[in-house]
Amino acid sequence: MDGIIMLKGLIFVCLIASSTARELKAKDQGSIYNHTLATILVEYAATVYVSDLTELFTWTCPRCNDLTKGFQILDLIVDVKLCLQAYVGVAPDLNAIVIAFRGTQATSIQNWIADLFWKQLDIEYPGMENAMVHHGFYSAYHNTTLRPGVLSAVKRAKELYGHIPIMVTGHSMGGAMAAFCGLDLTVNYGSRNVSVMTFGQPRIGNAAFASYYSKWVPNTIRVTHEHDIVPHLPPYYHYFPQKTYHHFPTEVWLHNLGFGLLVYAVEKVCDNSGEDPSCSRSVTGYSIKNHLWYYGVRLGGENPGFCRIVERDLAAYGTVDVDGNVILSRDIPSSVLRMNVEPNEDGRLM
Repeated sequence: MDGIIMLKGLIFVCLIASSTARELKAKDQGSIYNHTLATILVEYAATVYVSDLTELFTWTCPRCNDLTKGFQILDLIVDVKLCLQAYVGVAPDLNAIVIAFRGTQATSIQNWIADLFWKQLDIEYPGMENAMVHHGFYSAYHNTTLRPGVLSAVKRAKELYGHIPIMVTGHSMGGAMAAFCGLDLTVNYGSRNVSVMTFGQPRIGNAAFASYYSKWVPNTIRVTHEHDIVPHLPPYYHYFPQKTYHHFPTEVWLHNLGFGLLVYAVEKVCDNSGEDPSCSRSVTGYSIKNHLWYYGVRLGGENPGFCRIVERDLAAYGTVDVDGNVILSRDIPSSVLRMNVEPNEDGRLM
């Protein structure tokens, strides 16, 4: 009996030793995982699901508190026809511009996941040889109201606050759009200080695309959770490495280790392959519940299964285009941020 107790104690100590470091760097990668930053950005990824545009734009929604308190939105962009939503704003505590994209809302999550099984690589990413992506994910960012709205807001933010860090986030399909946005800002608009952190993101391109992406946006973290089904989709076929979908680095896999009363939460920083077999690929992806909860935060719409927006008393801030898409916009004094400074040499937030 004493031997069993000692063994359990030893396992527990090992679990603690392997999991206490919350700020880790992936080998040969520029990305740094910071637990505190992750718990802040996951709240931004959650708030962008809010359908009441008045509460969201004024940052008075029930989700608009805790670690995001004090955030102010510059632009809120809604593509009504495609049920897409994003915002750009300034976070005083981070001294950064934050961009958040909403995940899928138009159909039930089950139907969207089922569709992911059949998505094919069917469009070349411009300017990147052999890089293929799926047109649905690509188009959701590049060919909708979101891109011009986001880029316009970022341009204004830079004029107001200088070259402070830009943090892009999103959950599920919102994570896919966040990745394309981070790449767009870096490659096409020369931004030097862009970081991306996504939650439960699907694969969006092939190995060539992943390689290009990690070169241009090295400060990227993809957080996955336990048996979350979405990071396993579209499927990865290891026997067709160049023709199949392939994640870019760096993954951080949230999971539990231990047994009985000795269960310990682990945040594992994976290797720089994007498809580390010891991380989320080591388990079967089957859970929608794991997809909807990250760091104890519920991600997803208030009314899953259909698209709904509510707008009240925002006429002074809003414009509506011929397709009915909504853009709410305002300027925020530069005094909102702690300082108007250049980023440090590697473009990361200190």
